[in-house]
Amino acid sequence: MRNTTLLLLTLAGCGAMDPYDRPGTWRPGQVNEANLQQMLADPAHRAWGEGSRTTDGAIAAAAIERLREGKPRPLPEITMGRHNGGGSN
Repeated sequence: MRNTTLLLLTLAGCGAMDPYDRPGTWRPGQVNEANLQQMLADPAHRAWGEGSRTTDGAIAAAAIERLREGKPRPLPEITMGRHNGGGSN
């Protein structure tokens, strides 16, 4: 009973305060956005993305259409071969 009471009191206090709201605590403020901006080759891609230059969308669109129609293609069956645990030199 004592352990249950202690657990309930501990869990009840979890939602009371956001750890970032404590005085003197670092606040992340837009860190993900700043990191993403640094990774983009062209900042406009953040808003609009960039299309594929090697394929058209017909194959992807056909797959989505099959999924919407409830007729997805089955995944290929994969069989595991024997592995002797050793590497080759």
